[in-house]
Amino acid sequence: MLRYYHLFRSFKNWWLYLLYKFGFTVRQPLLFKTRNGLFVEVPPRLMQTFKEIFLDECYLAGLERGVSPAGIVIDIGSNVGYFTVFAAAKFPHASILAYEPIPVNYTQLERHRDLNCSRNIKCFPLAIAGHCGEIQLSFDAADSFTTSATMLPTGINAPDSLIVKAITLQKLFDENHVDKCALLKMDYEGAEYDILYSCSSEVLQHVDQIAMEVHRGEGKDQNIDALDSFLRRQGFTTRRRPVGMLWAWRAQ
Repeated sequence: MLRYYHLFRSFKNWWLYLLYKFGFTVRQPLLFKTRNGLFVEVPPRLMQTFKEIFLDECYLAGLERGVSPAGIVIDIGSNVGYFTVFAAAKFPHASILAYEPIPVNYTQLERHRDLNCSRNIKCFPLAIAGHCGEIQLSFDAADSFTTSATMLPTGINAPDSLIVKAITLQKLFDENHVDKCALLKMDYEGAEYDILYSCSSEVLQHVDQIAMEVHRGEGKDQNIDALDSFLRRQGFTTRRRPVGMLWAWRAQ
């Protein structure tokens, strides 16, 4: 029932989802309009991702407190921009920095930015990693959109790879003059370890709250237990779910 509550509360044309769900529309992609005038374009391939972000509000579900309404929200692993638009609708005065290195996803991310030009959204075709330079991502280029590009060795079964430009979290902060990140969202298919473990305590002091999906890797410290412990050592309070969601925040 909570999913339908969020649907009715968030979207003017909420009935479009029900038409799709019960097979009464073949329109593709679906174009939803939020109650504060933003647009979300959803092809059937990405309906599950849309539901998780907008209807389950999965990235906010475990946070202890709200996000500063006019703060800076950083979306690492933006994919096609659903969390970017969600954050823009939820925090209309926020500045949002969205990073996505896969070209087909980035094109749709830019479209979502352009559809919602009334919001302060900046998009970057970059990966975030533990070092600046280039990294190799494994993914399936035959997929219309990819939600599982990874730099972990477990991605070797993916049929395709791509070399992309990467920057560190510190460089991201420096280039965008970020003194305080109100919310750092991460869904990066295993790159979260490289990104966070490479950060100094000084860099992480700039982050107020984190919401991330955690993907298990092969290393002894590439699991949610190790990442949870690391964030606690950095001064965060944490909460998690067994399915791989981890939230962290600093005391106010």
